[in-house]
Amino acid sequence: MTKNRTTATACPCGGGDYAKCCQPFHDGVVAPTAEALMRSRYSAYVLGLMDYVSATWHSSTRPSANELTHDASIKWLGLDVKKHVANGDEATVEFVARSKSAGRAHRLHEISRFVREDGRRGDGRWFYVDGVFPE
Repeated sequence: MTKNRTTATACPCGGGDYAKCCQPFHDGVVAPTAEALMRSRYSAYVLGLMDYVSATWHSSTRPSANELTHDASIKWLGLDVKKHVANGDEATVEFVARSKSAGRAHRLHEISRFVREDGRRGDGRWFYVDGVFPE
């Protein structure tokens, strides 16, 4: 007799099981916070879900589809969220993402800016606007 087992897959963002963490957002559920959106965007970069990255980028700063390509040579190593500050329909998320490419380690330290649109009742959709690099 064979037991039916579900194997959990770790979420790239480090938030636990992918099916319970970022996958629902990738499948269309609206991220409730800017931090959840940022984590799901990181996971989308890792998984090559560039349509999701584009769809969650604010239209005022979104690059063209030609500019948003998945670079399979980058090995993403981890995400560390340092700070999340929300103020109504605006938020910032400070994070460090580690990766390796061409045998060299890289560290991306960014303070990202997010806005929530159609948030009349606090249930709008968050979008990434831009970011600054404090280092």
